[in-house]
Amino acid sequence: MLKKMNTNINLAVLIDGDNIPSAHVKEMMEEITKYGNPTIKRIYGDWTKPNLTKWKNLLLENAITPIQQYGYTTGKNATDSAMIIDAMDILYSGKVNGFCLVSSDSDFTRLATRLREAGMQVIGIGEKKTPNPFIVACDKFVYIEVLKKQTEKKDDDTIESAKSSVDKITRKEINLISTSITDLSDEDGWAFLGDVGSLLQKKRPNFDSRNYGFDKLTPLIKSIGSFDLEQRENPKSRHKLIFVKNKERHAAKPRKK
Repeated sequence: MLKKMNTNINLAVLIDGDNIPSAHVKEMMEEITKYGNPTIKRIYGDWTKPNLTKWKNLLLENAITPIQQYGYTTGKNATDSAMIIDAMDILYSGKVNGFCLVSSDSDFTRLATRLREAGMQVIGIGEKKTPNPFIVACDKFVYIEVLKKQTEKKDDDTIESAKSSVDKITRKEINLISTSITDLSDEDGWAFLGDVGSLLQKKRPNFDSRNYGFDKLTPLIKSIGSFDLEQRENPKSRHKLIFVKNKERHAAKPRKK
């Protein structure tokens, strides 16, 4: 089963300043705190270039340390190399239990894989253009567009535009949910929804109910109509446990001759 996200762990947040827009840095930092305590926060780029100007005013507000990296050769990304070297130094320092890599660049695929091999929890944040190899190399991957939609929902004037920008759930995702329920179900076909969510994350790190306009997995599954949900008493808490089951598909009755 996928490692549960522990909000008490220390995280190193490494941001590719050349590759990530600054517009939603506040939302990004709020998202990161769901998965751990960001004790190290660094952003990499050539700060002599005008394209990073928008970041400068946000660094102090969010306690992010800028790391200067000059581009030594045209066509080569020195920023990526500096970020990778720092990540390995931090890994061997033993000061953190996980990393948050903020980039849409597939060049960090091997880094994410290596960090996970070392037992680190790896969260990725990037735009929807992020190549799939980097996405699946992370434990979890969050799209910046999702964080943007959350901000839009707070403004009544933009609710409709936020709704129109969500992805439509397809048969592919529905089948993914269905097979995950089957993988975890008991003899009666029921599976604990928390375990289903963890398995979905393991199978597809970028699976996020917010991509489809729902804050949580439960309302997303309810909206599909292909699954039964059941609440059960929790002996350890006042909060009830939610179980899910694939709806039975009745075979068509043979026609009478």
